[in-house]
Amino acid sequence: MVQQLSEHRDSSPPAPAGAAVPGRAWLMLGLATVGFAVNFWAWALLSPLGPRFEESLGLTSFEQSLLVAVPVVVGSLGRIPVGALTDRFGGRVMFPLVSVATVVPVLHLGLAGHSSLAALLVGGFFLGVGGTSFAVGVPFVNAWFPPERRGLAVGIFGMGMGGTAISALTTVKLVDAHGMANPFLITAAVLAVYAFVAALLLRDAPGRTPPAGPPARRTAATMRLGTTWQACALYAVAFGGYVAFSVYLPTYLKTGYGLAQADAANRMAGFVLLAVAMRPFGGWLSDRVGPVRVVAGTLAVVLAAALVQSSTPALTPTGTIAFLSLAAALGAGSGAVFALVALLTPANKVGSVTGVVGAAGGLGGFVPPLVMGSLYGTYGSYALGLVLLGVVAAAALAYTATGLRRTVTGGAPAAPAD
Repeated sequence: MVQQLSEHRDSSPPAPAGAAVPGRAWLMLGLATVGFAVNFWAWALLSPLGPRFEESLGLTSFEQSLLVAVPVVVGSLGRIPVGALTDRFGGRVMFPLVSVATVVPVLHLGLAGHSSLAALLVGGFFLGVGGTSFAVGVPFVNAWFPPERRGLAVGIFGMGMGGTAISALTTVKLVDAHGMANPFLITAAVLAVYAFVAALLLRDAPGRTPPAGPPARRTAATMRLGTTWQACALYAVAFGGYVAFSVYLPTYLKTGYGLAQADAANRMAGFVLLAVAMRPFGGWLSDRVGPVRVVAGTLAVVLAAALVQSSTPALTPTGTIAFLSLAAALGAGSGAVFALVALLTPANKVGSVTGVVGAAGGLGGFVPPLVMGSLYGTYGSYALGLVLLGVVAAAALAYTATGLRRTVTGGAPAAPAD
């Protein structure tokens, strides 16, 4: 652990403790956050149109679920190689590259790829590239900021996940007003403009040292870091919980409380926006009191809110308070986990670790909806599913308070000895 933290300090760009962050670092953070949001906007284009494709193409429920899942799964798993490539080539190269690569499937889907399930699946597969932008931005931003400011910086970058809300709020309206191609053409144009601007303005942090060795070997070394698996487990709960509720909450509210589809969608948008806003707060608070305390506190809130909601209380005010508490805790917890990554990970491995951890978070979001739907179909209630969420949060809380705390304070090694 001491060796790992020493390597992290030695390989970071020089910045005196407590020194003011240069304006250029904030500019790079802003450009990276915009790039993350734009790519996530593209990544989420198919989800709002799932019911429409179900009607126009006669899709089964499974086919509709597959259509929505493909870009998310590809985007999540793709973060692993993209994170390793970012360590090697830097965000200055990878951000424009990922953005340009995402333009191609977006144009395909808008112009010709929405006429059959096969064409949609092919487009959705390559659309997953947009979801890998997370693994580009975290190491890029991390390198620009001194250790005591990285929690806040990575938390602000994480607000780019609000790009999914842009898609949710605009895609169907644009299709209704101007036809199926419209949202895809607009998104492709924005992606192209961003790629051009990023190629002109983005710069990697001074002192960045590309790691040696092939990406596959470095990824394998990343898998041997204890920090990687600790952060994976916690991010699967925090960000996975956010993804799960942002996907499943409209169905839950419609089925469990009888809300109209529009009302349920608006409440889901509120959940997403609160979680997005709380992510930088979680990073900022981690810089001040430590990520372990923030992760533990947010998990305690998730546990309490899940147990309260398991009784299906009246939506006003108890249910609303429970869901807003979940949103705030999951958002802040996601920011705190990556403050932990910035604290424990060697600087030249942040991209690789981010890729693996980001994949765990994205994939973690698809287990809860499947479980909730299955349990509701069997028992006619969501109570057991929410109790299970509380059990998972309690287990993660217990580990955070014991094993993770020992790792951060130096009582347990974060990586195996060489």
